[in-house]
Amino acid sequence: MYSFEPNEEQQMLMDAVGKYAENDLRPAAHDAEESHALPKKLVNKGWELGLLQASIPESYGGFGERSAVTGVLALEEMAFGDLAATLAVQTPSLFATPILLAGSEEQKQEYLPKIVGGEWSPYTAAFIEFSFDFDPHALKTTATLNDGEYVLNGEKVFVPFAKDAEAMIIYANLNGVTQGFIVPANTAGLKISDEREKLMGLNALPMYRVNLDDVKIPASNRLGGASGHDFDLILSSMRIASAAVAVGVANSSFEYAKNYAKERDAFGMKIAQKQAIAFMLAEMRTEIEAMRLLTWEAAWKLDNHKEDACVEAYLAFTGSVDMAMMVTDRGVQIYGGHGYIRENPVELLMRNGRGFPMLLGLAIV
Repeated sequence: MYSFEPNEEQQMLMDAVGKYAENDLRPAAHDAEESHALPKKLVNKGWELGLLQASIPESYGGFGERSAVTGVLALEEMAFGDLAATLAVQTPSLFATPILLAGSEEQKQEYLPKIVGGEWSPYTAAFIEFSFDFDPHALKTTATLNDGEYVLNGEKVFVPFAKDAEAMIIYANLNGVTQGFIVPANTAGLKISDEREKLMGLNALPMYRVNLDDVKIPASNRLGGASGHDFDLILSSMRIASAAVAVGVANSSFEYAKNYAKERDAFGMKIAQKQAIAFMLAEMRTEIEAMRLLTWEAAWKLDNHKEDACVEAYLAFTGSVDMAMMVTDRGVQIYGGHGYIRENPVELLMRNGRGFPMLLGLAIV
């Protein structure tokens, strides 16, 4: 049986990340969104907290062991501050964690020490495709083996920091199986759009489209080497991480709305005392707690390998997506007209919350 109490190390990490979220990310979120840029020192400060480094063993340059439970605890705390900054800080994990989970020993030795041993650097991954029927197990991007090389063709969207990436993992369909391929920057045929993606939210996070036109890479660049890897483990990690950040964003909107309702007077009483508002806040809190527990359960099962966590990860992700959209929308409702003002934090949280159905693959634990 697992405990609902974080251990001492987890609590210390949560406290440190929580302070960073409250004192650094929240105050900077609006200006970063409006200027379409995150201050580099803000990202570096988040990187120095060591979330990724603490999940990499010492033999590969880190100082800990991977724990999905610890990861979701920290991700929720950070996303409470700002979603765009959280995804920016964690972008190198899109590259490093799949290598840790499924890479060959040679790939781990080559990439992990230089990623976690220095300053934040833009290693990333390309997973999402612009398709109404996007299916992680039936990607339109293809990989074919030809004369000892893999040839990649297709298009990816929402790839963070692609323009500056030193290397990226590109997921493609290889004979009906989703596999990851390590593609260094400047590889022939790898074309990154000049313009950033223009989205409803997350404008502080630079994301690009990536086109692959007969991109050739050595067979050794297949994630896991010649034998490949089990993509379901990576997918479950993506879904659990996405669920955790959704809980963090939703909780942020809830806290803003709750505090406002306790302070706002209308017709001689605080609006939190009005039945409609009180019921709305209660339902928001209930859904947040339910999805938090479901996310913890999925992460625990992933850590303990007692069961296949695919079902739990899927339920946590899909449930948290719906919950985040509902909670952030109601955060705006509780603020009334003030919630629709651009400077109000719940307005940004609602726009970011609406994006979760499309954000699978932008976070991983």
